[in-house]
Amino acid sequence: MPTILVVDDEPGLRLLYSAELEDEGYHVVAAANCAAAAEILATQQIDLVVLDIQIKQESGLDMLQTIVKERSGLPVILCSAYNCYKDDFSSWLADAYIVKSSDLTELKSEVARLLKHD
Repeated sequence: MPTILVVDDEPGLRLLYSAELEDEGYHVVAAANCAAAAEILATQQIDLVVLDIQIKQESGLDMLQTIVKERSGLPVILCSAYNCYKDDFSSWLADAYIVKSSDLTELKSEVARLLKHD
């Protein structure tokens, strides 16, 4: 069973993503900030990361660059409330970019595509 790390500072979204992705057959771990996410990445086998871009005072784009350097090949889905970050070159390092929505169909589809799991 693939393990997904969800990194988002909003507790409700972490809970929603976790519940929905677990219903799809994935194991989900969640982090509220980049430091907690880094610790999880260092200590657990993670198959995919769903990463918010604005995490309180932290930058998900900086975290993305760290993941790419330290865990090359680990798929990352950026999930942001803002479409404007698609123009930021550093966001292009991600495997997918999704604008947050109450409809999680696109997120689930990208997760399945990247993990080749249906």
